[in-house]
Amino acid sequence: MRAFVRVLIPLVGVLAALAWAAAALLNGTARAWYEKDVSLRAHLVVAGAREALVTHLSGGDRKRVGALLAEIARDDRIMAASVCGRGMRTLARTGVGPSAYECDGLRERFGDPGEGGRLELDRVEDAEGGLVHLTVQPLLDDGGEVLAHVALVHDLSFVARREAALRRYTAGAFAIVAILASILTVFVRRLSWRTWNEELRRLLTLGWAAPGASARSPRKEFQPLLSDVRQLVSDLAAEQGLGAGGRWSAERLHRTLTETLHGEGIVTLANREPYIHDRAPDGSLRVLHPASGLVTALEPVMRACSGVWVAHGSGTADRAAVDAHDRVRVPPGEESYAIRRVWLTPEEERGYYYGFANEGLWPLCHVAHTRPVFRAQDWREYQRVNRRFADAVCEEVDGPDPIVLVQDYHFALAPRMIRERLPRATIISFWHVPWPNAERFGICPWANELLDGLLGSSVVGFHTQLHCNNFTDGVDRYLEARLDRERQSVVLGGRESLVRAYPISIDWPNRWAGEAPPAAECRRQVLAELGLPPDAKLGVGVDRLDYTKGIEERLIAVERLLERFPHLRGRFTFVQLSAPSRTLIDRYRELSERVDAIAARVNARFAEGAWRPIALMRAHHEPPAIFRYLRAADVCYVSSLHDGMNLVAKEFVAARDDERGVLVLSRFTGAARELTEALLVNPYDVEEASAALATALAMPPDEQAARMRAMRAFVADFNVYRWAGRMLVDAARLRQRDRLSTRLNLGLHSVHEVKP
Repeated sequence: MRAFVRVLIPLVGVLAALAWAAAALLNGTARAWYEKDVSLRAHLVVAGAREALVTHLSGGDRKRVGALLAEIARDDRIMAASVCGRGMRTLARTGVGPSAYECDGLRERFGDPGEGGRLELDRVEDAEGGLVHLTVQPLLDDGGEVLAHVALVHDLSFVARREAALRRYTAGAFAIVAILASILTVFVRRLSWRTWNEELRRLLTLGWAAPGASARSPRKEFQPLLSDVRQLVSDLAAEQGLGAGGRWSAERLHRTLTETLHGEGIVTLANREPYIHDRAPDGSLRVLHPASGLVTALEPVMRACSGVWVAHGSGTADRAAVDAHDRVRVPPGEESYAIRRVWLTPEEERGYYYGFANEGLWPLCHVAHTRPVFRAQDWREYQRVNRRFADAVCEEVDGPDPIVLVQDYHFALAPRMIRERLPRATIISFWHVPWPNAERFGICPWANELLDGLLGSSVVGFHTQLHCNNFTDGVDRYLEARLDRERQSVVLGGRESLVRAYPISIDWPNRWAGEAPPAAECRRQVLAELGLPPDAKLGVGVDRLDYTKGIEERLIAVERLLERFPHLRGRFTFVQLSAPSRTLIDRYRELSERVDAIAARVNARFAEGAWRPIALMRAHHEPPAIFRYLRAADVCYVSSLHDGMNLVAKEFVAARDDERGVLVLSRFTGAARELTEALLVNPYDVEEASAALATALAMPPDEQAARMRAMRAFVADFNVYRWAGRMLVDAARLRQRDRLSTRLNLGLHSVHEVKP
């Protein structure tokens, strides 16, 4: 050890000095390159547009000049662009750049070049901690006269980030070299000393011998060295959050929140609460988990990030569980975040939730052939309730620029209402259901108001790119806004909103799958509960009782399966777990009656003794019970007629750590774009669906394992933490850009104020 220290300390000292000198040299050289590169780009941009600008300026066409300037400013690094005429008066400028670099500001800072005079600038400025590059170039006509000046402002904040990264990488590389060189030096020294001793001992005892006279076993001096290198690489990867192939986890999401958004707590707004307090038959207080894909996805994110979940208090004992401020800490026993409950009157719930949201927006967004109903009274309740929830969110935030996640179609107006009270907030809205095309969306009498409300968000998220395209098409048709389809953004009222696709998922490792018994034990329990023999074939479906889920089509496909494949009669049972939903709406009551009628007809046709082909379980089921059925099933059929994603499909994949079972999946779900190893079907095509069920029940175990292994790998990598992390990172970038523009405006405004 002493020999190792004697070698290591001086060597590390020398290499550290070299690292410092090299980093300083590299940073200085890199900064000069970056500044020169930005200057060259600015001159090339102006040179490329010079001819067109001169032509339009000479013709007095300021509209064309503005269009050319907007095209130039599409570059992400160009923060502002202006065309200044005689007397440095503004002829055109970009719509969202910092006002401090407009023509009037340049005239105040650098003076008026006068008639025919030239102002040429190429400089780097520090605006409140953020570097910018200012270029001012004259535009000359064919006679060499100055027509105007073009001013470009480039964001150089990337230079500081790259310099910091270069310093880290240089220090890390030299540290690794120092450690490896020290280890290698010590081992070489020990090896040389040991070899000299052995040779001396041999000479003293045996005398000289011919080379190779005595065989020696190969040494393994370098195995510890390689182990240390692997450990170093692993440690560096862990520090960068790249462990396990870059997989997102709750810890990595929390670290991302801390690093990119300074660890601020998240305020989530959703109609559905993640935990419901109810009264048990004996009068005690019990906690239930609602049947909701939104809750399934979002609850693990809140547990990882902490904060407040603002929701409608709908449980029969919710009021008994909250404190004086209508808050309760959850989950029970962990208490990692809080629920803020908002209470609604029966009239508000009927108009806002059952009326406008679920008789209007829900069928409007889903292609399930149910006519949307829009009533003026429902719209007024929707506005009023959105305002109440937006006020509750504003009461729960800490500071003027919080992070707010607004969830789903219940709160399309809330982002704009929150923005009015908190203009610096980072608001991420996620639409969990499909977004209709522009023509269909125009059915809604208040389409403009809904779009304007959502565009109060910093980021508007959807499951698929198709839904993003439909949204921007709707904005293009119904609002006066500027669209940037390349950047996927909308600028309304001078504020930019990003429109992005973020396919939602579930947590991984999945909490409920991890707590469930082994698959074999689950199968034994479920078959015993259903009174089925051990060799029975079991299918399962898990849904709220909703007309978009294709439950009628699913049961008809089971009926056709038994017609086409008689050998499955008496052997195959399909269990449908259906939680009652929205029972105050006529369409849902009619659906319930039709599902009962189909199940009764199929059971009457094919029943044999005690066996029934369909087991309809109409009740709320807690996640542990659902996962027992998913782990026990031979096939899971997801037959949605139209679905944004459908997380039941991903839950089935997460449940099957035994790599058995087959997923039959509607191609009209968002999940079908990701889980391509499932058997994809058209649920309206009864022949195709029944054939897919038969194929699933006959699939060999090795093919089941191959398909399930691929889907599990996908869900593991593209989990809900990745979904949330991508949204937070995009929001952080937008927030940083807004703050930089604000600093530039404030910094240059201060310069103007103190100028004599």
